[in-house]
Amino acid sequence: MTSRLPNPSTSAVPRDARSRTAEERGEDLPVALAVGNDPVISLVASTPMAYDENEYELAGALRGAPAPIARAPLTGLPVPWGAEVVIEGVIEGRKREIEGPFGEFTGHYSGGRKMTVLRIDKISYRTDPVFEHLYLGMPWTEVDYLIAANTCVPLYEQLTKDFPEVQAVNAMYTHGLVVIVSTKKRYGGFAKAVGMRVLTTPHGLGYAATVIVVDEDVDPFHLPQVMWALSTKMNPAGDLVQVPHMPILDLAPQAQPAGIVDKLLIDATTPVGSDRRGTYGNQVHDLPETSAWLDKLRALSGHR
Repeated sequence: MTSRLPNPSTSAVPRDARSRTAEERGEDLPVALAVGNDPVISLVASTPMAYDENEYELAGALRGAPAPIARAPLTGLPVPWGAEVVIEGVIEGRKREIEGPFGEFTGHYSGGRKMTVLRIDKISYRTDPVFEHLYLGMPWTEVDYLIAANTCVPLYEQLTKDFPEVQAVNAMYTHGLVVIVSTKKRYGGFAKAVGMRVLTTPHGLGYAATVIVVDEDVDPFHLPQVMWALSTKMNPAGDLVQVPHMPILDLAPQAQPAGIVDKLLIDATTPVGSDRRGTYGNQVHDLPETSAWLDKLRALSGHR
């Protein structure tokens, strides 16, 4: 969905800001919806980017050439060139109607919600158009495979701007409602600071309900290692930080009321500096020859 821009390839005005301005004025907001796009467009549309970043520019970077843009025939709004169907109309100002319930990416039904109303004025389509459909529901489904990897990378880029110690970010599960971060530490309490920063990224504000922070030698994509860290590093006395009344998307089923939730930060890292949370700093490490012996044992037991 886009709105009228003098130059869509360079504008840094967030779409939600333009929608909010129209709503405050009670004005209808012209929109164009493109269905059935180049796959790179669908990929960037599902990528959580910073407010001043442009999806068309990312699409061009991935293509290795500028992403072609056409003008919608009725409104003149910029739309991805080659879309199978273009739907034009307006979001009617200050008007809401009940929508739903729908099965959602959380694996739950959303319930009925008051949503904005789109008045359709024109539909344009190619000859024998292909309708693009995406299946979602109880993870993992098609939507998870589309969104998972490209949720991790922007969060990693945003975190490392402030905290270069961050090693990896796993936000692959349910669009990042749970985020696992691996990081080095500068000093005591550093892991909690990293976790709090996750909650304040553009994506974390609306999605990250639980953040787990682990040491740099723990692979956040290897859940047995993450569970080991939780089992041996985390002391509920000081390692669970509950942040009350934080924003989250309305579809999060744990929210009460909708859009508000207490978020949880779990520090499962080894204490450093003046941090005195336990005596488990000297952990066991595998010997260099461990991997070869494991292969021999698997071969003898018939496991591969």
